[in-house]
Amino acid sequence: MQFDLFFELAVPEHTGRGEREVFADTLGEIALADELGFTTAWVVEHHFAREYSHSSAPEVFLSAASQRTAAIRLGHGVVVLPYNHAVRVAERAATLDLLSDGRVELGVGRGFSPTEYAVFGADMGDSRRIVDESLSVMRAGFAEGAADFAGDHYRLEDVEVLPKPAQKPHPPMWTAAVSPETYTWAAKEGLGALAGPFKPWFLVRQDLKAYRRAWAEHQGDEPMPGANPRFGMTIGLLCLPDGDRARELAREPFTWYYERLLAQTRPVLERFRESYDYYQKLGRLQPLLKRAVRLSLLESMGMVVVGSPEECIRKLAKYQEAGVDHLLLAVGAGALPTEVVQESLKTVAEQVMPHFRD
Repeated sequence: MQFDLFFELAVPEHTGRGEREVFADTLGEIALADELGFTTAWVVEHHFAREYSHSSAPEVFLSAASQRTAAIRLGHGVVVLPYNHAVRVAERAATLDLLSDGRVELGVGRGFSPTEYAVFGADMGDSRRIVDESLSVMRAGFAEGAADFAGDHYRLEDVEVLPKPAQKPHPPMWTAAVSPETYTWAAKEGLGALAGPFKPWFLVRQDLKAYRRAWAEHQGDEPMPGANPRFGMTIGLLCLPDGDRARELAREPFTWYYERLLAQTRPVLERFRESYDYYQKLGRLQPLLKRAVRLSLLESMGMVVVGSPEECIRKLAKYQEAGVDHLLLAVGAGALPTEVVQESLKTVAEQVMPHFRD
């Protein structure tokens, strides 16, 4: 099981840090993670999410990270295809892949914000069809030579998309996945699956099993070129030598983070939107979380791990045993000082990661 990092580029007002300081601190954390042996640094794409996430241009941020690191992989987690032109996505991903000497992990998804869809002029009800066409366009653009494609949303005729990525046939591709049908679709398309931070572990475990079954059915012994059969899950984490101190430091930041996360997902959880019907089922959990978002509840739902190295090893073991390939760790949930985050990174690298890699 690989240990990755997950960044929202949060700018909580109560911490007193501005955007410039948050960006600088996060780049420093990624540089440290590179030295410590973490596998991938994932950065999200969100818009208009004051405090929760100021990461509206992740490819620019990852370009800066590429020049401060040597080995850690750089995860686009994820670019929202319905309102990002597929050709531009391919161009930007290839450019980042060249700048980083082939270290890009390219995540794609539909997004879930009605506000983002409205501002960028995209149709939520048509999101699945747009994503399907976008993937075909991107793969054609990554390939050598000119691309041709004819669909409802895209038409390319003898178009050569440049530059070409360093990795062949293209960077490993992932998709954000929430509904069960998305996991099946991901396996059919040869994509890695990324389970987001707002779904309890008992549901994600079912998704993981369904993904593995679908992969065996659709990819079998001869997977498609560039296939990526990996499963990643995002959790909040704070691991420190003193477990009691970790819990005390994590209580308010993790409560803040998951309250903001719930606020971001509430519009699509509460109101039916075409092709987002599964979100209404997840909405049944909302009253429980809305009533009392607290650290103990988040831990019991497998969404957060906090404690000493020994405690964290014990709590993280269930993810490895179930077959999770990558844990995307939101260390400190973007609401703790960088000094604490860096202390936790060192603790995880020195006392937790060796146990799982051995």
